[in-house]
Amino acid sequence: MAARNLGLPPGAVFHSDRGSNYTSAEFAGVLEGLNIRQSVGRTGICYDNALAESFNAAVKVERVYRTVYPTRRKAAEDIARYIELRYNRARLHSGLGYKTPQEAHDEYLNRQLAA
Repeated sequence: MAARNLGLPPGAVFHSDRGSNYTSAEFAGVLEGLNIRQSVGRTGICYDNALAESFNAAVKVERVYRTVYPTRRKAAEDIARYIELRYNRARLHSGLGYKTPQEAHDEYLNRQLAA
C-alpha cells in the first residue's frame, strides 16, 4: 500500500521478522520490482521489531478489541480505515514529538524540497 499510495523513494527499506511470508522468494521479487531493500530482523532479538510490535498493540487496543467484526473483509476495511484516518492523521505520537505520522511525513517532505 505504501508503494502504491505514497510513491516511495528508490532504495526504501521494508523491515520484517523472519516469517515465511516475508522470507519467500516471491516476496523478495516483489520488493526488488519496487526497488525496495529488504531488511529482516535477527533471530531471537525482540528489539528489532519493537516499533512494529508497539504499532500492532496500539491498533489492537484502540480498535480491534473494541469492535465485533461480522467478516474478515469488514475487519480489514475497518482496520485500514482506522490506520489511515485515526492512527496516521489524528493520533499524536510521543516518539514524533507529539505530532501525527502524517505531520512528521509532511515535515520530512518539506525539508527535502527545501534542501
